[in-house]
Amino acid sequence: MAEVELKPLQAFPSNKLEGNVAISGDKSISHRAVILGSMAVGETKIKGLLESDDVLATINAVRLLGATVNRNSNGSYSIFGVGTGGFFEPENIIDCGNSGTAVRLLVGAVATTPIATIFTGDASLRSRPMDRIIEPLRGFGTEFHGRKSNLLPMTVIGTDEPVPQLYKLPVASAQVKSAIILAGLNAPGQTTVIEEKATRDHTERMLKAFGAGINIEETEAGTAITIDGYAELEPLEMKVPSDPSSAAFIVSAALVVENSSIVVRNIGMNPTRTGLFKTLEEMGANLQYEWVDNDSGEPLAHVHARSSDLKGVEVPKERAPSMIDEYPILAVVAALAEGKTVMRGVKELRVKETDRIKAMVEGLTSCGVRVTEYEDGLTVYGKGKGSVKGAAMVKTHFDHRIAMSFLCLGLAAEKPVIVDDGTSINTSFPEFVGIMENLGARIGSYQDNTK
Repeated sequence: MAEVELKPLQAFPSNKLEGNVAISGDKSISHRAVILGSMAVGETKIKGLLESDDVLATINAVRLLGATVNRNSNGSYSIFGVGTGGFFEPENIIDCGNSGTAVRLLVGAVATTPIATIFTGDASLRSRPMDRIIEPLRGFGTEFHGRKSNLLPMTVIGTDEPVPQLYKLPVASAQVKSAIILAGLNAPGQTTVIEEKATRDHTERMLKAFGAGINIEETEAGTAITIDGYAELEPLEMKVPSDPSSAAFIVSAALVVENSSIVVRNIGMNPTRTGLFKTLEEMGANLQYEWVDNDSGEPLAHVHARSSDLKGVEVPKERAPSMIDEYPILAVVAALAEGKTVMRGVKELRVKETDRIKAMVEGLTSCGVRVTEYEDGLTVYGKGKGSVKGAAMVKTHFDHRIAMSFLCLGLAAEKPVIVDDGTSINTSFPEFVGIMENLGARIGSYQDNTK
């Protein structure tokens, strides 16, 4: 197997970040728009779709399953779906690259269609657990044949006699919830998922827009989401909001780099995704929101962030589902705040693209930051702005959020911070470096002249 060429990047201390920017579409919403568009009958038109490696993998997957996906000259997409239960058996293996969202949602989408589908991914995705979706989807009658410990590559045998499910999520996971809901679309009767802790609800919102019968109610056991089976999804026209998880890096960098003032436009402010902004405000962040009228089904706002003197906080454990992807950048912000920031109840981070708890602890430590690691989180002991030494090369483990987080740290450290590879950034935010440079950041390629 050929060795993958690493492309290190380094971020230099920057004087200020300033500007007004628009960023790419929300990754979570983009995945779902492509999948549901492929399950509708007729043409679904999507503007603002994120063209990252992860979403492009989902587009390739639905094409293999029989949908037609065209990129129009204006950058919008047209998807001609095959209807619920209409997926074809693919002639080739579906490669989901680095995307856990893609594989888990797609497995749910094919689980109740009588076809055989083989899924694989890159080295990182092939090491990530699939048990959490296998258990509930087996209840429909779906068969799974994977590697030991239920790892990819995996063959999914969809059932032709699906059984509707009532399933209570053992862990808070929007991916698992969505996989079950998507499977329920082609099952008889009604399928219900119950979650004790709220997770991002983009699937539920989008299904309503596509005309699916869906009911959400609060029960003693938690929030019950019920989907009507044998759904007929109607095509629609939609614009994908900008991604709050990508905006998190720009906003956070503005807070920790002196003299900074930036505006990020049209950010999706779904309450199941805004945990980081709440936490930053509790730390003393100067954030302002200009709310924007729209017809996307998602609340939007222009977010204005200014350089701030921050203090450490203890992040409530129950907030984790609303900011699970933002803990790496929060750990960087915490290193530049005064006092300790405690982040517990986030063991889920150990089974992301990499073990993000371990990666953040190792990276921060190498930059001179004191950190305590726990099985379910970490505590960062910050000493305020200008306190982080930097002058380190951080291992990203091909994790886009680790790479972007430490590049942001380099902008506010005493000396440059280097990440061993920047190619993973393309999986979610391919224009990150260009946008940051336009705002005044100094980020560039790195050559190790000692070799």
